[in-house]
Amino acid sequence: QVQLVESGGGLVQAGDSLRLSCSASGRTFSSYTMAWFRQAPGKEREFVSAISRSGGYTDYADSVKDRFTISRDNAKSTVYLQMNSLKPEDTAVYYCASGPPSGITLSSPNRYNYWGRGTQVTVSS
Repeated sequence: QVQLVESGGGLVQAGDSLRLSCSASGRTFSSYTMAWFRQAPGKEREFVSAISRSGGYTDYADSVKDRFTISRDNAKSTVYLQMNSLKPEDTAVYYCASGPPSGITLSSPNRYNYWGRGTQVTVSS
């Protein structure tokens, strides 16, 4: 069992930055691929970014590429999402997820077994 707790969300203005954190407990953090998804009101949950177990491979949705950076600290069992140049369309609840090191595409929610409860990010124009 893995427990994931997100933090760092908030209300910011367009162009600002935020750093989300996701702290994991339970089984060995370094065994899992980690990802961030988001869900805006009335929309489906969408992939934001993912990172491999060692941190050597990362993937991003086109909408956040060059603005967001995912990273992890296996010693602290934490994954981060640095979000720069935020836009109103980034407003959503952001979820952390963990899954096996291999399987279906990283961008599919079905890849991930464990989910946090989410943290709200609101970007005003």
